[in-house]
Amino acid sequence: MENIQNLPIDIQTNKLLDWLLDRRHCSVKWQSAVKTIREKINAAIQDMPENEEIKQLLSGSYIHYFHCLRIVEILKGTEASSKNIFGRYSSQRMKDWQEIVSLYEADNVYLAEVASLLIRNVSYEGPALKKQLAKAQQLQQELSRREVECQSSAAELRERYYAACKQYGISGDSVARELQALVKDLPAVLEEVGKDAAKLEETIKLYAAFTNFLCDWSEPVLPLLTFTIKRGNATFYEWRTGKAPSSVERAVVEEACPESLSEDAIDWGSFGAAEGNSGVDAGIIVEDGIDWGISLEPETEDAAGGAIDWGDSEAAPIEIEIVDAGTDCPEGVARGEDALGVLENSQSRSQFIDELMELEAFLTQRIVEMGEEGDVVAMSQFQLAPSVIQNQTRQHVQEMLSEVQDLLGRLTSLRMQHLFMIQASPRYVERVSDMLRQKLKQADILVLKASTMVERRQEALEEQSRLEPRVDLLALRTRELQKLIEADISKRYHNRPVNLMGVNI
Repeated sequence: MENIQNLPIDIQTNKLLDWLLDRRHCSVKWQSAVKTIREKINAAIQDMPENEEIKQLLSGSYIHYFHCLRIVEILKGTEASSKNIFGRYSSQRMKDWQEIVSLYEADNVYLAEVASLLIRNVSYEGPALKKQLAKAQQLQQELSRREVECQSSAAELRERYYAACKQYGISGDSVARELQALVKDLPAVLEEVGKDAAKLEETIKLYAAFTNFLCDWSEPVLPLLTFTIKRGNATFYEWRTGKAPSSVERAVVEEACPESLSEDAIDWGSFGAAEGNSGVDAGIIVEDGIDWGISLEPETEDAAGGAIDWGDSEAAPIEIEIVDAGTDCPEGVARGEDALGVLENSQSRSQFIDELMELEAFLTQRIVEMGEEGDVVAMSQFQLAPSVIQNQTRQHVQEMLSEVQDLLGRLTSLRMQHLFMIQASPRYVERVSDMLRQKLKQADILVLKASTMVERRQEALEEQSRLEPRVDLLALRTRELQKLIEADISKRYHNRPVNLMGVNI
């Protein structure tokens, strides 16, 4: 018997209520009894004395049997004046709570209720609060990660914006204005390239001598490069005709967009003028005083059939000058495409770049050939070559190649490509500006999104701060309830130790 008395009673918490019902400690109809008790508790708490401990018991917690016992103990002190000589209380408050305690103790209803409350805390309330708390913590981590991503992406977009602006050669403060300013400087840049092309004179002579020696080539090689060496970035008119223009009329590039043509800008003439001719002035100005004899003014019947005056047959004949297509400008005047330099004109510039690439390919191949030592065939082949070919060294040819590649790189760089496109199409400036502004706009959106992440993370932190005290309070009350149930069951089994298993909040 002593060994049995010392054996603990281990009860799984989620099976506690079934354990109590199986051993007939509680009635299976305990829930209906609890319903009646809860109604009486709700009525009794409407009239309570001013006591701080009672306020704490009644605030935000489920009032169970053990709370009612404590309330009765407190009322014994507050309602002591209502006690009669028989030890009974005449206070209605005391009577109500004593009745509640009695109803709880009938058929051990209180034990079934606290067991159900413990199971609910352990199986439902605790895990639910922990899940919400973990979700709030996880959300903070996720929002912190996304905030960093948004900030880094915004910084990357801004870097890409300024990198793109650097490629264009602008600071990025005012894209459209800076791009237009670059186009204004483009002729000066190309003029410098045209001057530097003079350095290729020796290289072109080498290439011409080489082609003449090997291929017996009689045609001039690299004609545009040769022209540029002599004349620099001359006008396309001079390259096309071989003559320098007497005057150059370049088109003026307007920065501002042209205003839309309104009806007020159209001169429709004066309808029904009071003075002078009452006909319709169509607003057409005819030079040299030519009278076409066209009148819209009504005439008399004699002139009705011949309202159109074709002029006097005896008058001097009208001379009409017939101008050939494409020659609508005076001789020696360079206009339009002809007024552009050979490096500005897209047609001649493409030819210039092609000739540079041709020269580059020749020099590259020549360096490879000169690097092959002991080639007896090559040595004997160039014995009869001109001195300009035989006197070249591999290092000197490499220097020539560097000069060619420098000019080629200056003309074909990404910045120059953009400038040529801007010069060819003013609308390209708008597209570039929109593209660059889009990067900044996306960066601003990401910064705004990052600030939203900060706000949401703060909300999640506040949610965590609100849930943590609830979890701690629930854990405290669950442990207290566990001890009370273990002590109550232990009394029923001669104070054998009772362990409720699985209580973990």
